[in-house]
Amino acid sequence: MLPVAPTLTCAVYARRVDTYTPAEITERLGALRAEHRALDDRITHMAANGSDDLESKRLKRHRLQLKDCISRLESLQIPDEPA
Repeated sequence: MLPVAPTLTCAVYARRVDTYTPAEITERLGALRAEHRALDDRITHMAANGSDDLESKRLKRHRLQLKDCISRLESLQIPDEPA
């Protein structure tokens, strides 16, 4: 059996999210947003060229996962209000 390379998924972000400092969250958000924009550009380019639909769907799914991760990290930046 071939070894599987570890992938960073939203579940990994959620498990480790409590260990992030605010600066690390901001840095990670920037990286995720840049990756999201790059995927968006690639998907747009593929749609214009009529490329592989299966690859396009895979990229769209990955882009949606990135968006979910971005939303989770953004919610961590909102300070808790005292009850």
